[in-house]
Amino acid sequence: MITLTHYLVLSALLFTIGLAGIMTRRNVILILLCVELMFNAANLAFVAFAKSLGDPSGQVIVFFVITVAAAEVTVGLAIAILMARRLSTLNADEVSLLKW
Repeated sequence: MITLTHYLVLSALLFTIGLAGIMTRRNVILILLCVELMFNAANLAFVAFAKSLGDPSGQVIVFFVITVAAAEVTVGLAIAILMARRLSTLNADEVSLLKW
């Protein structure tokens, strides 16, 4: 039987993979994917706690996190398009060149 501990370990593992991806990757698109992975890890933890406690408020929080994630993807992709047009690269180290 799968318990709360299993869900939380999986959530921590996904969050750690996302954090390691943010720290090691330089491509903006890959960084955005790693942030999404971290959001999904947090969502998994919220749903697991909501299920174990029998309280649906954790699932309501997940809807808000999904909304924030959608906004983050929109802004992140706009920045990636701007970088691709102006710099012809998606390397995050060259972000300092996007000044006015």
